[in-house]
Amino acid sequence: MTQNRLCNRRFHWKPFGKVEAVGEPASKGSCFGVAWTTCFKIAAWRGLGTYRIVVAALLLQLGACATTRVEQSRQTDAVLGDGEAMVILGRATYNDRETEESFTDCLADILRQGSNPIRLVSEDQFKDDLYPWFEARTAPTNASDLSRLFAEAGVQAQIDQSSIRYLAWIEGDTVTVDKGGSMSCAVSTFGGGCFGMSYWEQDASYEASIWDLKNLSASGQISADANGTSYLAGLVLPIPILARPGNAACKGLAAQLRVFITGVGE
Repeated sequence: MTQNRLCNRRFHWKPFGKVEAVGEPASKGSCFGVAWTTCFKIAAWRGLGTYRIVVAALLLQLGACATTRVEQSRQTDAVLGDGEAMVILGRATYNDRETEESFTDCLADILRQGSNPIRLVSEDQFKDDLYPWFEARTAPTNASDLSRLFAEAGVQAQIDQSSIRYLAWIEGDTVTVDKGGSMSCAVSTFGGGCFGMSYWEQDASYEASIWDLKNLSASGQISADANGTSYLAGLVLPIPILARPGNAACKGLAAQLRVFITGVGE
């Protein structure tokens, strides 16, 4: 298991005294005695108010952070051979729970680059080559359905022809678990601006099930979980501070997937 914290910049306050629960009024000056994330949420609850100067100063120093945890389990030790390729497929259930195409694109972009690039077969090409098994009506909806697909006549021959050794089946999504604050913007003949504070916390949770298509067996799983809180402060101009947990989960999963498939890191 690996765990890291991805930040644009970091800044910490050591807490002292009593810290009020987020969502409740804070006593005057209490913002200076709490963690900066709690201060942001207090300021968001109170619409900046007396904390405007504090928040403005923090915005000049802080970047949002995403905490990432990556775990893997492995059943085989085989790695890519010369001329062999991998394909990345995202879960497609054709509803709001399908894996975002942007996430699988992110994985592919990272794995194709660097000093140890991996040869990838595009998802579209793979589905076209295996027509009609990946049409909306017949496509597998989870990793366990892949064993049924591989038993179909003609599938193995097509896979061998394309020299695909591994298939990484990606499941997961990024969801908003908490949000708060408020912001208002106005325009008049004398000018305009935005005032207020809002935040939203997101969890990104993804899992890659890796299949060895040469042996038609599951090789292992890699999971990546990232959490981060983003902020939007209105100090005349809206100033976003984005945590991007989905991007952090992509980088963590791609790094472990490269090691899993090739046996070496970047």
